[in-house]
Parts: sequence; C-alpha cells; structure tokens
Amino acid sequence: MTMTIWQGVLTVVAVVIGTMLTRFLPFIVFPESKQPPRLVEYLGSVLPYAMTGLLVVYSLRNTPILTGSHGVPELIACATIVLLHCWKRNMLLSIAGGTIVYMLLVQLVF
Repeated sequence: MTMTIWQGVLTVVAVVIGTMLTRFLPFIVFPESKQPPRLVEYLGSVLPYAMTGLLVVYSLRNTPILTGSHGVPELIACATIVLLHCWKRNMLLSIAGGTIVYMLLVQLVF
C-alpha cells in the first residue's frame, strides 16, 4: 500500500505538529518565571532512574541463564557499562562501550 502525495504531506505535517507540540508545550505550561508543581519536580527527579531500570529489565528479559552462555556476555557488558560510567560519568560513552563489548563477546568469544 502506497500513499498519495497529499497523504504523505499530511503525514509529515502531523508528525511536525506533534513533535513541536511535545517540545514546546512544557515551556508554555511551566514558564521559567513560575514555580512548577511539586509533583512535576518529584517526577523530574525520579523518572530518569525509573526509566533506566525499566530499560535494563526490558533488555535483559530474554537472557538465557539456563542454556548456552548462561548470560555471561550480558553480565560482562553490564559490568562494563557500570565501570565506564563510574569512571567517566559519560552516559554516551558507557552505552557505546557496553554495546561494543557485548557485540565483540557475542561475535568472537561466545
């Protein structure tokens, strides 16, 4: 199924409006001169850690601990991520380093 030109244009416009709305709405609803509600401040401090935990659980949910490599590459990659983050405090470096270590382990060792 292909879209017509107008359907494509409308899709792009809808995506642009949705993206702009999600980017600018928080600044309109909570201007810098106004104190945000305590709930919003609380969620801003708690949600990054909750999302990180959710991503860890989601990415390790299918790890085979009873067969094959028993989750050893995943464990080594997770340890690499933690060590890199404790050492450099750079999330991009930590994630990239852990991913590279995991891919090397899976492709070359296990």
